[in-house]
Amino acid sequence: MRIHLFLVALFIHTIAFSQRINKQELKQLHEIEQKIKPYADSMILAEDWVDRFHADASFTKGLVEALKVTNSFFYSFDSIKTVSQLYAPDSSFKIFTWQLMKDFSYYRQKGAIQMKTADGSLRLYPLFDFSEFTNNPTDSIRNAYHWIGAIYYKIIEKTFLNNTYYTLIGSDENNERTNKKWMDVLWFNDKGLPEFGGNFFIYPLTDYTKPKPPVSRFCLEYKKDAGARMNYDPKYDAIIFSHLVTQNDEPDNKATFIPYGDYEGFRWINGKWTFVDDPFKGFDQKPNAAPLKLLDDKGNFNEKQLLEQSKKNQQKKGNSAKDNPFRVNDSKKQYQRGESTDY
Repeated sequence: MRIHLFLVALFIHTIAFSQRINKQELKQLHEIEQKIKPYADSMILAEDWVDRFHADASFTKGLVEALKVTNSFFYSFDSIKTVSQLYAPDSSFKIFTWQLMKDFSYYRQKGAIQMKTADGSLRLYPLFDFSEFTNNPTDSIRNAYHWIGAIYYKIIEKTFLNNTYYTLIGSDENNERTNKKWMDVLWFNDKGLPEFGGNFFIYPLTDYTKPKPPVSRFCLEYKKDAGARMNYDPKYDAIIFSHLVTQNDEPDNKATFIPYGDYEGFRWINGKWTFVDDPFKGFDQKPNAAPLKLLDDKGNFNEKQLLEQSKKNQQKKGNSAKDNPFRVNDSKKQYQRGESTDY
């Protein structure tokens, strides 16, 4: 009875795809989902890293089994909360990303791109995180076998000269001292194969908080749990991110980078993500409240404010992980609070 009710609810929830997936396929996918859900949870929650890695292997095998079911592209794995699942705005593909942690110094991402096909068959591109094998992850265009891993929480579709580009925004816990936020541009070559990165970014040469241009993908690296923001806001048609500063006057030490309290951005102009120092400029209405300033009028750090903000970030991270490790919050509230909108 419970299974029947669940299938009815799921069928209603996915009504937009209901003409493409039949009841038998839906039942089969639901059964596999329930089988792999414990593995998906254990990838994150298991105490021992060996158990987390074993869970990942079992989950990956089960996910591929599920995706082989005809019309699986249209199925939403709603009960699996530890894996990010995003559809492209034009519904041409779906991308899965998740993370494995060995210890606080070792994080790696996993992923796969599932293409929509006319007959509902599986066309899948596994993504292999190459981060640990390169000293310069921003340096070049990369294929699926040399992917710079991130857990994606946003896809923005843009076009230029009749070509379509999908900008992916994601997060990487990186190591015990810093986190990263990534912007990477996904496009498909003449053979239909996915490529990541390219000459898409224009920003000042002299900003020490950003990777030295030219770059093929853009990264913000900052102090662990500092709560830096990066997300696309359709109201401003811009990718808006935190303006970082070094906390201890150490421009070469990214573990000292924290949000200053105001924002910068990129806007898509003539096929490039072009830097804008004030992404709100030119719009009638700015956010209702100014972002939290971590510096006083004299330019000194407010240690009390930093401590309070750090506690808020820790509490927010803990609550988010309990409810949904990959939850993305509302960007308007972010501006009002001066906190991160990303999980």
